[in-house]
Amino acid sequence: MPSLRLERELWQRGFARVVGVDEVGMAALAGPVVAAACLVVPGCRLIRAVRDSKVLTRQRREELVPVIRERVVRIGIGAASVAEIHRLNIYHASHLAMQRALRQVGDYDHVIVDGRRILDPGFAPGRHTEVVKGDATSFAIAAASIVAKVTRDRLMAKLAQRFPGYGWEHNCGYPTIDHRKALRELGVTPFHRRDFGTVRILLLAAEQTELDLFDSLSV
Repeated sequence: MPSLRLERELWQRGFARVVGVDEVGMAALAGPVVAAACLVVPGCRLIRAVRDSKVLTRQRREELVPVIRERVVRIGIGAASVAEIHRLNIYHASHLAMQRALRQVGDYDHVIVDGRRILDPGFAPGRHTEVVKGDATSFAIAAASIVAKVTRDRLMAKLAQRFPGYGWEHNCGYPTIDHRKALRELGVTPFHRRDFGTVRILLLAAEQTELDLFDSLSV
C-alpha cells in the first residue's frame, strides 16, 4: 500500500515541498501521453484508499480525484500530443508531459518520479529521484497516477465522440481487440500514433497496396 515513508525521508532531509509525478498512456495506440504532479508538504495526511491507478476501478478513481485535490497542496497536469510523440519518441514525450505538469505546480524542492533512470536534461541531478514501482509505494506518486489516469480517460472519451467506433470511451486508445478491429475496418485517425504496433502495420500495408496498384497501372 502506498505510504508517506519516502516523502517523510525527503522532508527530514530538508526538502519541504515534494512532488510526486506519474504518467499514463505510454502503451496506447492513440491519444496523448498525460502526466500529473502532486505537491505534498509536512503535515499531509494519507488517503488510505489511494493506490496505483491500475488496480482501481474507473468509478473509484473518479471518486478519489476530488479527495486528492483537497489533501495535496497543488496539482499540475501536462500532456504531450501525438505529433510530439512522433517527433520525440514516447520516452522523451512522456518526460515533456511531466515537465509541463511540474511547471503548473510551481516552486518545489524535490521530485519523485515513477519509473527507472531518467536521462532527460530537463530533470536536474539532485532534484529528482526515480522510484521503481513508485505508484505502489509512494502516496504522492500514486495520487498523481490517479489524477493522470482520470484526466486522460476523460479526454479519450471526448475524442471518442469525434471519432466513434474505436471504443476509446472504454479502451482509452489502448490496443484492445475491439480497437484493433476498428482500425482495420475504419482506418487510422489523426489521433493514432503512426509509429506504434497495429497502426504502423496497417499504414505499411496501405502503402504497399498503393505501390502494387501503381506498378500494375504502369505496366
